[in-house]
Amino acid sequence: MAFTAADVKKLREMTNVGMMDCKKALTESDGDFDKAIELLREKGLAKAAKKADRVAAEGVVCATVCGDCGVGAIIEVNSETDFVAKNADFQKFVADLAGVVMQDAPADVEALKACKMGDITVQEALQEKVLTIGENIQIRRFERYDDATVNVAYTHMGGVIGVLVGLAVSDNLKGNATVTELGKDIGMQAAAMRPAFMDKSEVDNATLDKEREILMAQALEENKAAAKPKPENIIAKMVEGRVGKYYEENCLLQQVFVKDSKASVEKHIAEVAKELGGEIKLVKYVRYEKGEGIEKKQDDFAAEVASMTK
Repeated sequence: MAFTAADVKKLREMTNVGMMDCKKALTESDGDFDKAIELLREKGLAKAAKKADRVAAEGVVCATVCGDCGVGAIIEVNSETDFVAKNADFQKFVADLAGVVMQDAPADVEALKACKMGDITVQEALQEKVLTIGENIQIRRFERYDDATVNVAYTHMGGVIGVLVGLAVSDNLKGNATVTELGKDIGMQAAAMRPAFMDKSEVDNATLDKEREILMAQALEENKAAAKPKPENIIAKMVEGRVGKYYEENCLLQQVFVKDSKASVEKHIAEVAKELGGEIKLVKYVRYEKGEGIEKKQDDFAAEVASMTK
């Protein structure tokens, strides 16, 4: 019995299993829907797909750099519970995925799922992991750095936060241990201080206008309550001074360096470069915090127990 692309789409909608697996099932079943569904169930794929509806907001962030080629990768893989996130097998799976990212340079998550992990695809390995662990597991996002001179990875709290730092350095500083240590310090800074931008030049006008509006309203309220109100031109200068404070709080290079309160991150980088007799520039970084932005399910235990007694 022949089948069409519409049949594959229909089976996918019925089972929530990937298109390629649905196509294989229909091919093996000669277009018989019931038999195709049975085949998918036998392979455990339909069962795994049902778990995909459950919220996965826990998990691990893995940031790593290849010791041989210097390519860096950071990836977030989510699970349903923190218990699974701490499982050594799950953490190895995430580290292996980071290795695939470094090696194959996939364009996005879907491309990553099509990459090989041993003899099977990442998608098939993911489905096997769902069946083995019994939870919804999702590859959420990743980035790969290969165009910076020095890539440095920093992981915080066992994978709760990961940072990948890209530094451009002069030839005489390639392979320098102090540069690598600087990269880790910058990663630690980004992990701890949550900068929204790398440099103040990246702050867009809309963000600045909104910030000035808020700061002006605050300054005017303070001025109303002051025993001796200040003239408008002084208030305007106060607001611009506070915009500078905004940069210090939200821009990585302008933040006070956590290991030296007397210097900004930017100044510290310059000081290290001067001491080593070369050039160092932070060109990019990425910070992932596991589960950020994912709405977690809030269980109402009391309501659940009450419903069971009805």
